[in-house]
Amino acid sequence: MNHRKGNKKLNKPTDQRVALLRSLTLALFENQKIKTTDVRAKAAKAYAEKIITLGKNGDLSSVRKAMKMLPNRSAIKKIFSLSSKYSETNGGYIRLTKVGFRKGDAAPVSLLELA
Repeated sequence: MNHRKGNKKLNKPTDQRVALLRSLTLALFENQKIKTTDVRAKAAKAYAEKIITLGKNGDLSSVRKAMKMLPNRSAIKKIFSLSSKYSETNGGYIRLTKVGFRKGDAAPVSLLELA
């Protein structure tokens, strides 16, 4: 059965949620690590790992699907060249470490980094 397999809505409309995931993923691939709240980090991790899995395949169809998920040509080139590093692993490309709590509103903060 395929129950409860939906995505986290992050208290945002669809367009804002997609934009947030794209920007977090782009920042992760550009900087190799980012610090954000736990819920956003978990959602961005799932989104980014799907793109890396597409990068492992490496064919034209995968490039087009990845460009649809993250429309940034330089980031996609970087992911597809970096995917040889992950060729033998089946997932777990990104490490999620809980850092603590944010000072202003005590939101739990996590560190996302490429493994």
